[in-house]
Amino acid sequence: MNSRVAWIAAAVVFLLHALGNAHYGFFRDELYFIICGRHPQFGYVDQPPLVPLLAALTQAGGHSLWLLRIVPALFAAAGAYVTVLLTIEFGGGIFAQILASIVFLFCPVLLSFGGKVGPDEVGLFTWPLFGYLVLRIVKGADSRLWLAAGVVAGISLQSKYSVLFFLAALILGLLLTPQRSVLRDRWCVTGALVAAAIALPNFLWQAYYHFPMLELLRNGQNGKNVIAGPLLYLAQELLITGLFLAPVWIIGVIWLFSRPSYRWIGYAYVVIILEMLAFHGKHYYPANIYPIVIAAGAVPIEAWTSRLVVARVAVVAYALLLGPLFVPFSLPILPETTFIAYQNRLFEILHIPRSALATEHGRDTGALPGDWADMHGWPAMATTIARIYTGLSPAQRAQAVVVASNYGEAAAVEFFTPDVPVISRHNQYWLWGTRGYSGNVIIDVNGDCGAAQHLFRSSKLATTFSAPYARESAIPIMLCTGITKPLSEIWPSVKLYV
Repeated sequence: MNSRVAWIAAAVVFLLHALGNAHYGFFRDELYFIICGRHPQFGYVDQPPLVPLLAALTQAGGHSLWLLRIVPALFAAAGAYVTVLLTIEFGGGIFAQILASIVFLFCPVLLSFGGKVGPDEVGLFTWPLFGYLVLRIVKGADSRLWLAAGVVAGISLQSKYSVLFFLAALILGLLLTPQRSVLRDRWCVTGALVAAAIALPNFLWQAYYHFPMLELLRNGQNGKNVIAGPLLYLAQELLITGLFLAPVWIIGVIWLFSRPSYRWIGYAYVVIILEMLAFHGKHYYPANIYPIVIAAGAVPIEAWTSRLVVARVAVVAYALLLGPLFVPFSLPILPETTFIAYQNRLFEILHIPRSALATEHGRDTGALPGDWADMHGWPAMATTIARIYTGLSPAQRAQAVVVASNYGEAAAVEFFTPDVPVISRHNQYWLWGTRGYSGNVIIDVNGDCGAAQHLFRSSKLATTFSAPYARESAIPIMLCTGITKPLSEIWPSVKLYV
């Protein structure tokens, strides 16, 4: 197998991310992952443990945004490598490999996964790798490859739970075709046991805490998340895969159905989309399946252009010209003012409303998209809060604690100003509890000191925090003293899993 293109593709993807990732600032969720990883556990309220642990390790020597984002860059590079291997396995030559590499490189959702730390980063590599291993087995490779597939599935389960939908889709795809025979192999059962063994500690953690992830998902669908209907969801899939590059994977899905030996993969794609529609998944949840169908799509395009060099030149030129249009939405490479002007002009030309890609209500209402806005303001917010904390009298400071309204605020305080104690009712922070603080002196971030419940004898506005482009802006920071009920008694009732 000639893997030269695969190595080149991996190197180019890694280089693009290494040069483009470390701009703007730490993303809200990145700060949270780092803090979670600094409190190692077999699981967390809203995620498995792998990504937080990796995030925390990158910051062991001090704050480094570039080093933090090198991890998703490596997974993206590995994903590009496997995409080329898949293209070869489907019968693609050099042209198909190059085309698949270009489409992978510029696919906005895959570029975004490789551009910042998040649970989807691992799936950039593990989803296509699992598909590749199963494809090899179906084509007659040693069935002991199921053991490797089991390891890959287990690692995926330790990064994000949505891989269960991918695994179920692949299994159902096999069951719908004659290739179902590979599932009866004893090594397949052994591989499944390996995956289960790797995932077991996190499952037991979730069970011990009464499956908080399920509670969080239910709460998210009751007011927080935007529920997209079938037509909007399919349109979103076109947008997150680049619109102009989407025909490649669409051709891939059609081609897979036209080939009896590959039809099970086509079924798998359709099944995972139906799963997302049925369970109201966000548009990016199934996105790590796209390297597989992108690889498949490059093969028939290579065949169709085999007799005409100019056609191949035109296809590559088309991908290289239109593919980069959406890069600024996936990598923070443009200055904020330039990006805003670019975004408004591009959406105007394409007649795309900004709300078309919204996944949460009210998240993308600012000048910048939600992800970009959430990379702004955190150090300044933490410094502002720390200034209030250090300005307290020694007696007050000895019992004071910051109460943040969400994990982004709490993690920013803990990361940028580690000497300032902080708690929150949001997700994993609620599970960590009050950390022994009575609540008698509280710096309440984005709250009102429980005015409706008359929780404090005295409260005043310490300051109002604002920062350019930040989504968390114009928020009140209150100083509350004289709690009327111990914080430990209040805590069980304030849980916010969402």
